[in-house]
Amino acid sequence: MGRILAIDYGQKRSGIAVTDPLRMIATGLETVASHTLLDFLKKYLQKESVDCFVVGEPNDMRNQASDAARFIEPFVRSLKNSFPDIPVERYDERFTSKMAFQSMLDAGLSRKRRQDKSLVDQISATILLQSYLEFLNHKNTMA
Repeated sequence: MGRILAIDYGQKRSGIAVTDPLRMIATGLETVASHTLLDFLKKYLQKESVDCFVVGEPNDMRNQASDAARFIEPFVRSLKNSFPDIPVERYDERFTSKMAFQSMLDAGLSRKRRQDKSLVDQISATILLQSYLEFLNHKNTMA
């Protein structure tokens, strides 16, 4: 069974998180410059098996696509073209950045560490992936 890899895509940086091979736990992997993301994924896939990509879907409070969607959609198309055998799932990423910041506060990280935007992106990707795993678990329980 391959891993699930989540991407919190941003214009400058993208946070990446992956599951363990049994798909039970989401763990932050890396934050990379968005323009190098596809190259990073190609290298990662040479070492690890990934069965699915989860890309955050930025919606506003009315469940409409937010302004950030115009930057993410071209990336999703490139991702699908680059890795046609790996499905791409979209999952609501509302509040992941706020939740990431709150988890940093709860963990007692220093102010300097909390201002590290690459750490926030990686934690956001982890929260996105953990939420997706909980969704899958709930969906499988209901089936």
